[in-house]
Amino acid sequence: MDKPPTHNEVVVASFRPRTRRCNWNFKYLSLLCLWGVYLAASRTVFVHDDSTALPAHAQEALHQCKMLNVKPGPPDDFFLRSQSDRFVEGTSPTLLRNASVWTGDSAGYELRDVDILLDKGIIKFVGQAHQGVLHGYSSLITVDVGGKWVTPGIVDMHSHLGVDSAPSLAGASDTNSLKGPILPWLRSLDGLNTHDDAYLLSISGGVTTANVLPGSANAIGGQAFVIKLRPTAERSPSSMLLEPPYTINNTQVDPTLRPRWRQMKHACGENPSRVYGNTRLDTLWAFRQAYDEARNFKEKQDDYCAKVFTGRWDGLGDFPQDLRLEALVDVLRGRVKVHTHCYEAVDLDDFVRLTNEFQFPLAAFHHAHEAYLVPDTLKRAYGNTPAIAMFATNARYKREAYRASEFAPRILAENGIDVVMKSDHPVLNSRYLMYEAQQAHYYGLSVDLALSSVTSVPAKVLGLDHRIGFIREGYDADLVIWDSHPLAIGATPTQVWIDGISQLQNPHVSAKPLDFQTAPSTPSFDEEAAAAVKYEGLPPLSTTSPTTNAVVFTNVGSVFSKIGTEVQQVFSASSAGLGVAIVKAGELICYGAHTTCLEHNTSNDVEWSDLDGGSICPALISYGSPLGLEEIHDEKSTRDGAVLDPLADRIPRVLSGNKVIRAVDGLLFATRDALLAYRAGVTSAVTAPASKGLVAGLSTVFSTGAAHGLQGGAVVQDVAALHVSIGRRWSGSPSVSTQIAALRNLLLHSNEGTPFDQAAKGEIPLVVETANVDIIVSLLKLKAQVDAYTGSNISLVVSGAAEAHVLSKELAAAGVGVIVSPSRPFPEDWQSRRILPGPPLTNDSIISTLLDHGVTVGIGILEPWSARSTRFDIAWAALESDSKISKTEALALASTNLEKLLGVPVQGDLVVTRGGTILDFESKVVGVISQSRGLFEWI
Repeated sequence: MDKPPTHNEVVVASFRPRTRRCNWNFKYLSLLCLWGVYLAASRTVFVHDDSTALPAHAQEALHQCKMLNVKPGPPDDFFLRSQSDRFVEGTSPTLLRNASVWTGDSAGYELRDVDILLDKGIIKFVGQAHQGVLHGYSSLITVDVGGKWVTPGIVDMHSHLGVDSAPSLAGASDTNSLKGPILPWLRSLDGLNTHDDAYLLSISGGVTTANVLPGSANAIGGQAFVIKLRPTAERSPSSMLLEPPYTINNTQVDPTLRPRWRQMKHACGENPSRVYGNTRLDTLWAFRQAYDEARNFKEKQDDYCAKVFTGRWDGLGDFPQDLRLEALVDVLRGRVKVHTHCYEAVDLDDFVRLTNEFQFPLAAFHHAHEAYLVPDTLKRAYGNTPAIAMFATNARYKREAYRASEFAPRILAENGIDVVMKSDHPVLNSRYLMYEAQQAHYYGLSVDLALSSVTSVPAKVLGLDHRIGFIREGYDADLVIWDSHPLAIGATPTQVWIDGISQLQNPHVSAKPLDFQTAPSTPSFDEEAAAAVKYEGLPPLSTTSPTTNAVVFTNVGSVFSKIGTEVQQVFSASSAGLGVAIVKAGELICYGAHTTCLEHNTSNDVEWSDLDGGSICPALISYGSPLGLEEIHDEKSTRDGAVLDPLADRIPRVLSGNKVIRAVDGLLFATRDALLAYRAGVTSAVTAPASKGLVAGLSTVFSTGAAHGLQGGAVVQDVAALHVSIGRRWSGSPSVSTQIAALRNLLLHSNEGTPFDQAAKGEIPLVVETANVDIIVSLLKLKAQVDAYTGSNISLVVSGAAEAHVLSKELAAAGVGVIVSPSRPFPEDWQSRRILPGPPLTNDSIISTLLDHGVTVGIGILEPWSARSTRFDIAWAALESDSKISKTEALALASTNLEKLLGVPVQGDLVVTRGGTILDFESKVVGVISQSRGLFEWI
């Protein structure tokens, strides 16, 4: 036989009648004919010693050996399937009409006015559905998409759904094992929690498939499993699996079937080093030792099979098996998709060398923050160039992530390397995985590659692109209808199908502008991307060319300004045509019609700039993270540190007597996150001391663009508000009732003129960090008690506030403000599980609900890296409000409202954007008008 037989030929050969060529005793006849087929498939010459009796397990051994090096993939007849293996009987067929379709196919990504027929769990037809196509469908559900966009379901290639569950509880924490650095035998499936509250949330963001990985505490953390997110009638983890290895639920494998791909998690760098007290040297040795053991065991199996193929049965025994090593041996046979958590160039290089030493392919590097700096290193990996699975902007939380760049996706793509955007859920809520693709697109990744990065590319990397990641006939019926172009800010699913089953019951749709049905025309960042590579991830971020000269901006689309304590739009191109604005010495001296404004300018020192429909608006404020108090969170020497908790720590005598820590004393200027925030229009930040206990201290207001603390305007306000935190934190921590009692005592019995006395009298705001509605109720009661005692009105603000919407009416009546942080809540723990998720799951969001009841609302963030995205957070809040939140109200969420709530003086900085408003993906911040310093800064 010139070539290996097909699987069907193997089956036929097993039942051929006796021929003259098979002249052995009858009892050996069928077995030896099957041997002949197997030997032809393996292209190995078979020799049998007539004097050796065939053992009982000979056929099984021959089959095992023949299949050892067969590469995984779908059965040969997979594409002839008439229904999915995941089809649920009784599911009605569905026809989507009049859709704009992004297919995932490079030959033709976009189709317009298309119909899609879903039946038996698969896509039956894509095109113009005439009567012939629909013949025989009597119970067809028809959905008129109305020209909106339909994409394949999102594939999250790096998730901990079900093993790092929401809400986080000690009884369901199954992400990592701490039993040793090398644990390839562990399986995420064995800890998969079907009651994770995040499943529906992720589905509501368009996620239909997730690769559930073990964590990264271990060098080899174990085996990962791909799941479909929809609940099943069986309600078991096994029923959620997508093409798991056959041996998971059925040890009797059909010999005609190819094996299925396995997935495995590896990790290098800081995580395994931190957990096990090792260095990179130790970790790489652990890898090499493990793979050397696996290689030796593989050679034993290969030697065994060489004897089987040559008929040397005497004393051979059983095929070598070892549950500890079998998964690593499969890696060496090229049957496992290896996913490796690696950040830095040193780690990437180490692992590339490991793949070549032991000759196994790598599916993807995950996180890989420095991958864009070493594309040639990646291309030297054994067998293929691995994909890179990354965040869009999440960075600088540890040293490995310090050189991350928002331009990495485009740079990698320009080097021909596949890019995958991932969530690392719950590090990022996978409900917003498309937002990662949106940001990658904003910073330069093409439309098709951005959408591919969360659909077809992860499907390919997982070895599942024969059934998911594309809209093609015969593929799984996993689709998403979006209310706007999926790369438009705030894009939200209106319906999601998994295996042809709709997942959203009575979805709520927020009206979006018509122009959101096209991909945003994003600004150019070519110079910035080049600088990221040139400076190895640390390009200069200080502003350039400050000027006191007059600057004339032409083609201005809009101007927003603070009038008193409110944001108002004072000029709009829609009513007056594109206008002109003139800035001089840090003042906006004129805006409006071209001729009127130019009459005010008689200076010869004039700079001109075309804003291309851009805008001028009040600068934004950041609140909620330790921005300005840390450079790298995991590096102690780069941050201020934590404040001692008076309820849990022994407070030194020098700090006794109601001494409260001031954040201003620990400020760090010119951190990269602060400078990036400044360049994104966030020119000031309110930052409180970091604390995990009751009393944090006094917040300060500082300029994010300042070089040091003595620079003019660097510290806007020494003291803003008094901050405390109340919650159920950890086993053994003081009870909530104890914390409330302590706060009551501090407010009612502090010395005259101390911060708690000032807060009790309403002289400074009291900001209480809490998520829980029951705690908020106790705070409202406490406020009433303190107000009655002092005869004043305590200025109480609730921050965090994930469940605050439940008390919207009561908060408004009590005059209590709310800072929602993060602005799109997640049920991270038991105290915050009653969130109001917003469209498509609920009609209203927490922000729109609070505003509807007259509560003053601001937004906050949790980590410094996200300060730069404040502009998009407030845009999202407006877009999901069904037009209830205007542009001016959105701007107020991160400007005037925070000033009111936090006791911040009205800030006079203005931000200039080109190509649109600060809320738009089409725009780019190009400058800051600094009233306090009397100048304009180009960015």
